[in-house]
Amino acid sequence: MNRDLMANLTAFVAVAEEKSFTRAATRLGITQSALSQIIRKLEDRLDLRLLTRTTRSVSVTQAGERILETLRPTLNELDDRISELSDLSARPSGTIRVASIEHATRKYLLPAISNLLLEHPEIAVEVVDDYALFDIVSDRFDAGIRLGHQIDMDMIAVPVSAEIPMKLVASPGYLNKRSAPQSPQDLLSHSCANLWLPETRTGYEWRFRKGARHTKVQVSGAFVSNKIEHIVRAAVDGLGIAYLPADYTQSLIEDGQLVTLLEEWNEPLPAYHLYYPHRRHSSQAFRLFLDKVRYRPSHN
Repeated sequence: MNRDLMANLTAFVAVAEEKSFTRAATRLGITQSALSQIIRKLEDRLDLRLLTRTTRSVSVTQAGERILETLRPTLNELDDRISELSDLSARPSGTIRVASIEHATRKYLLPAISNLLLEHPEIAVEVVDDYALFDIVSDRFDAGIRLGHQIDMDMIAVPVSAEIPMKLVASPGYLNKRSAPQSPQDLLSHSCANLWLPETRTGYEWRFRKGARHTKVQVSGAFVSNKIEHIVRAAVDGLGIAYLPADYTQSLIEDGQLVTLLEEWNEPLPAYHLYYPHRRHSSQAFRLFLDKVRYRPSHN
């Protein structure tokens, strides 16, 4: 293939994936005007409109989608071969892109990889925290981190945590105004601060378990956020009851800012797993990364 055509097609893929000329130009290390000229010449050469541009967005045309479907396997294979070349070097190198969520990154991912990055300065890790469920292949991530039940069956999945303890909590101020719930169903009459999920465009459905009894409650309230730290603050400020990973609440419970509720009903979340497609296994840097984040139960 003509080298210029291959370079121009790679630029087109960058624009299609970023959905922005500005972000694609930054990714490619060229100016936006130069990128626009490359795409214009490519469309003229192919005599096809590949992108639809407006003042606010960029979308791929039907012809552009067909070209993407053809190019992506080739580019993914090329990425793998380039990653393998790093094994020929005495020092592992490369960038590992991970789609994660804030709690998994804060509690498990970052503590696990800090030493790796200090020991291997030529390895870089890019983390995007978002509760949206990415297609890590089409969005060109090397791996993702999600709760185990959220992972597609065709992915390789490696645990990075044990089950995640949860705590139902409220502030003393809130409980001074409202009687404490005696069962999960009582939460329907309470104001609850909840996590917003972009996939369903609703708040998180709270799950409880007591012995063999299981129940789910779709709560409502005055405050919803896609950031756990904001929900913690809302609970402390008395805006409602919150259902949170225990590591966010422990110190606040100890110093009296939050009170635990329905402890016999708290159900842990499934373990977090790092997942990746079968093809993404060859890089020395990725193997080191995987070894660091893998959960190993303590036998003490």
